[in-house]
Amino acid sequence: MDLKDLFVKISEFEGKVVELNGWVRNHRPQKEFGFIDFSDGTCFKHLQIVYDNTLSNFETISKVLVGSALNIKGIIKKSEGASQDYELKAQEITILGLCPEDYPIQPKRHTREFLRSLAYLRPRTNLFQAVFRIRSVAALAIHEYFGTHNFVYVHTPLITTADCEGSDQMFKITTLNLDKVPMKDNHADMSKDLFGKLAYVTGTGQLHGEAFAMAFKKIYTFGPTFRTENSNTKTHANEFWMIEPEMAFCDLNGLMDTEEEMLKFIVKYVLDNCPAEIEFCDKFVENGLKEKLEKLVSSNFTRITHHDVIDILKKANVKWEYEPTYESDIQKEHEKYITEYFNGPVFITNWPKDIKAWYMKTNPDNKTVAAVDLEVPGAGELMGGSQREEDYEKLLKRCQEMNVDISKVDWFCNLRKYGTCVHSGFGMGFERLLIYLTGVENIRDVIPFPRTPGNCDY
Repeated sequence: MDLKDLFVKISEFEGKVVELNGWVRNHRPQKEFGFIDFSDGTCFKHLQIVYDNTLSNFETISKVLVGSALNIKGIIKKSEGASQDYELKAQEITILGLCPEDYPIQPKRHTREFLRSLAYLRPRTNLFQAVFRIRSVAALAIHEYFGTHNFVYVHTPLITTADCEGSDQMFKITTLNLDKVPMKDNHADMSKDLFGKLAYVTGTGQLHGEAFAMAFKKIYTFGPTFRTENSNTKTHANEFWMIEPEMAFCDLNGLMDTEEEMLKFIVKYVLDNCPAEIEFCDKFVENGLKEKLEKLVSSNFTRITHHDVIDILKKANVKWEYEPTYESDIQKEHEKYITEYFNGPVFITNWPKDIKAWYMKTNPDNKTVAAVDLEVPGAGELMGGSQREEDYEKLLKRCQEMNVDISKVDWFCNLRKYGTCVHSGFGMGFERLLIYLTGVENIRDVIPFPRTPGNCDY
């Protein structure tokens, strides 16, 4: 049976024989008996296995090293030790897979940098058992939220010709022989390629998501996205996961309502379903994590315009590294200050149109767009979204102003001609959310096999 099922009702198994498969996390052999710290990966909690020299293979089991896989049959009984309520008295232990002495993951503190170099083994450590189980549960929470709010889950393509993020940020794909690329007018002749044109690995599912929102009213995408940014910060990666809802008949205020409700739902879901993992992260990763998350669930999210945020920053008695301006984006130092100023999450709305994307709704002042970023304490920007431009002519004009190749997004623009309506959407980087949920500050440590500049191992 699984340890997770056993621990749910372990008192009912007292005095009964159970059979378990799992791994040795620690081993303390003695002359006539021994203790094995045992885990099968189905829950964060471990079970203590007690064995003695009545086992027919006692000498062999006494030499079993950390990491080895075992099958164990024995009786559940009250523990005599103070560290656990119950333990298993082994009647039979079968070795399924031995681990050698040079196994890198020993029962001691390892640095995250060291474990990053062993990404295929690090899920066996307590930290990454917690992180990746929280990742799994958070993904379930996302599907649960949207599924119970009438959203349709859409699988948008990973291969696309739609240049939404700018081709300089998107990976190009090809089947051409790179040692002998066909040329035309001093450029690669993409007409000879598989798709007959230049194609990219997607940087967002938004454009295709909007097409489905115009049919299903409310949709969401949740999948991997790719960017070519040569950035080595703690919050950037070249492959990451995005949650991108799109909603018809929804303005900017409705969008913020959904963002707030969704985030609170996910955080509470994780708190309710990963108590042991959150306690571990609170103790060993970020002191005060649990309190931070509980506070968010009960917080009121402030809503304020970009202009008014800049007013606050300019009046602050702070020497900024980057001086805030009404025409510019805000920096990490500004995000930190503004969430502390309001003592909670902050929606910043109505951003300068020149620094935002071409598909965002232009406000009547013709200077700003109906965009919103959500800033949360301790993590900064967590979500970004906008009301989308629903006016066909205005969207074409914005494409021209921002040098967007209309031929690549003509189908997207055409959505405005065929039964258009007010609609909005946002994106949330899943790994950014996990950084917030776990307190682990580096994106490389919340994604199983990170892809970052210079790193594409495994």
